[in-house]
Amino acid sequence: MLDILLVDDDVEFSDVVCHIVEFLGHNISTATSLKEAHQWFENNTFDHVLLDFMLPDGSGLHLLDHLKTIGQSPKITLISGHPSVKGILAEMCEPNVGHLLKPLQREDLELVLNGPKKTVKKAKSSGITRHFGGLIGESEPMQKLYNMIERVAKTNANVMLMGESGAGKEVVAQAIHNASQCEGPLVASNCGALSKELIGSELFGHEKGAFTGAIARKEGVFEQSNNGTLFLDEVTEMPIDMQPNLLRVLETKKVTRVGGNREIPTNCRVISATNRSLTDLAQNNVIREDIYFRLAVFPIDIPPLRDRKEDIPLLAKAFLDQLNDENGTPFSWTPAQLKELQSYEWPGNVRELRHAIHRAFIMSDPQTSDITLPDNLESPFSRVNNQAAEKPVSAGQTIEEVEKELIHATLDKVQGNKTLAAQMLGISTKTLYNRLNAYGGIGEYK
Repeated sequence: MLDILLVDDDVEFSDVVCHIVEFLGHNISTATSLKEAHQWFENNTFDHVLLDFMLPDGSGLHLLDHLKTIGQSPKITLISGHPSVKGILAEMCEPNVGHLLKPLQREDLELVLNGPKKTVKKAKSSGITRHFGGLIGESEPMQKLYNMIERVAKTNANVMLMGESGAGKEVVAQAIHNASQCEGPLVASNCGALSKELIGSELFGHEKGAFTGAIARKEGVFEQSNNGTLFLDEVTEMPIDMQPNLLRVLETKKVTRVGGNREIPTNCRVISATNRSLTDLAQNNVIREDIYFRLAVFPIDIPPLRDRKEDIPLLAKAFLDQLNDENGTPFSWTPAQLKELQSYEWPGNVRELRHAIHRAFIMSDPQTSDITLPDNLESPFSRVNNQAAEKPVSAGQTIEEVEKELIHATLDKVQGNKTLAAQMLGISTKTLYNRLNAYGGIGEYK
């Protein structure tokens, strides 16, 4: 049992966290400001501090300095409300400081407080563990992912996979299908690759003569995946006026082929995928709300490769082993090369890593066992994106300067909408106003 202090000025959020922590069997106390946190530490010690980044009377990072001053060293997990904040905090803090993003799930807190659970469903190939037959990685984010796969595999709930391009959404879909041990097949369809005219035929099938070119009857992917899994990639690229047809199938579990009038029962788990953010989904009218709630009964965020860099050597070895097996070559990595791969950010995620390794494999001398890495690992797309990236945190900046830049960058991104900016930053609107007043910048965003 741990003694935990939660420092956060969001009362509703704190109530939820307290309920979860107590359910997990730990003691928890709360503070809503730096001042209250300091008072708690006057006569108490804690094993773990869950610390909000932005508080009404300053940055949560100041509490870290205070703890050093008084000689206390509890484990710290910083809480922020936006992925960009997490990246900045990781640069500013010591490696042993953890990070969580709002909104939190019970699994998030269970992982940081109790540690990752060991998963037992593993298959080994070439000495590398492949979880659920395909996933590679032993990092904390991947352990969390494995835990979620195990849980949802025991149900028939629809799953929405969210994550950056190249993060491995189709591999995760295959892993869920494998873990489910269902009778039917996994059938995949890319909704973004189909025209409006053909998407109905692809999803629901068509009868002979239903339209020009329909020379024979065709089963749609819902029928093909009966008693199995249907993977709808890029589901948010489906034309909005086609989505009611999909909703009807999700609700009734029956399809009607294009040009037909008979309802055909279908039974499959639908796994959908998108690389759009939740904010993008809510604001840009790319998916109907009722469709989202049908598809995202169990949403899963797939971690980008930069958040699990310790897995890069395992992935690199697995990809090179596969190329060696296919081509009868003996190439191997040196420790320095693996370190170089691990130091790169890989904005294109696992797909970019695999592409870079394949390119290096082709350029290497087959008469030796030495793999030759290119002088620059950047792809053309990564180079362009890096040039457009925001200015990074620089050494010597104060906490207040970083916090001010972060607030202003977020407000600029949402055209000065303070309510939305506060949600993205994971703070209350009142706290945002307090911080703007402190920085003398509130006039810019009236």
